[in-house]
Amino acid sequence: MAYARVLLKLSGEALMGDQTYGIDPAIVQSISEDVAKVVAKGTQLAIVVGGGNIFRGLKGSAAGMDRATADYVGMLATVMNAITLQDGLERAGVPTRVQTAIEMQEVAEPYIRRRAIRHLEKGRVVVFGGGCGNPFFTTDTTASLRAAEINADVVFKATKVDGVYDRDPKRFPDAKRYDSLTFQQVLSGELAVMDSTAIALCKDNNIPIVVFDLFEPGNIGKAVAGEAIGSRISNAT
Repeated sequence: MAYARVLLKLSGEALMGDQTYGIDPAIVQSISEDVAKVVAKGTQLAIVVGGGNIFRGLKGSAAGMDRATADYVGMLATVMNAITLQDGLERAGVPTRVQTAIEMQEVAEPYIRRRAIRHLEKGRVVVFGGGCGNPFFTTDTTASLRAAEINADVVFKATKVDGVYDRDPKRFPDAKRYDSLTFQQVLSGELAVMDSTAIALCKDNNIPIVVFDLFEPGNIGKAVAGEAIGSRISNAT
């Protein structure tokens, strides 16, 4: 494996599959089986999961909710996804712990950095829920933050597209896909990969980001093995 410790970012929307809301059990099973193969080969893996399949703070704010309140509701949605993902992973034979930035000890551990690293060292997958515990920050930023905290070698952003494009490939058939690009290119070009805070965190801590298609079976394993899939973002192309 090309990486010893990785942070996998899953969007809430990815868990929906083709549904318009909620969680598709088939998607959870597919992700869990791919993760199980990676962990079996010795790679330490942590996951940050979003909540957009259940509730999005920005959407709630746009509808008139107080932004901070809407973001807290979104954080709770990520915990629901994290617990569901834990169930899928454990059914696939992967020992898993959920840690949340907002304490809810009846269902998950509180986020403690040293404990998270110890779980990883013991071969357990750690799923981080509750965002970073503060409103106005996205789960993309949480992914970059947790990656830096646990000393991850790379951030994998698994999405519904097969990489980074210069514009929306669903709207523009002639959109160009990048095989590799720098953090500065993403920031200056305002490319819709992750929010600027997340990109800046990875840039400052020299943590590369690999963006790839989650729905291609085996792609998580290919990414961990260092195969050239999707788009790679780093300080040097």
